[in-house]
Amino acid sequence: MRILFLLPLVALTGCVSTATSIVKAPFQVVGKAVDWTTTSQEESDRNYGRKMRKAEAREGKERREWEKRCRKDPDGCGEYDGYRAGRD
Repeated sequence: MRILFLLPLVALTGCVSTATSIVKAPFQVVGKAVDWTTTSQEESDRNYGRKMRKAEAREGKERREWEKRCRKDPDGCGEYDGYRAGRD
């Protein structure tokens, strides 16, 4: 007798859980899509840092090449007018 009384209660609990999952699913999908399409501040900072390191590496390379040319021909060498990082 007790088993017959508990059986509908257990089945009802499972139905509520399933219904809750079905209702929440579209909101979870939309939330994931928004996360994938937006850029967080941390990610933005990381990308900016990467961009600046590349720019500084480019400037360093161009300055070393300029200095090498100046050592070979000091008379034909003026002030450095090549790429400067941060001045895009």
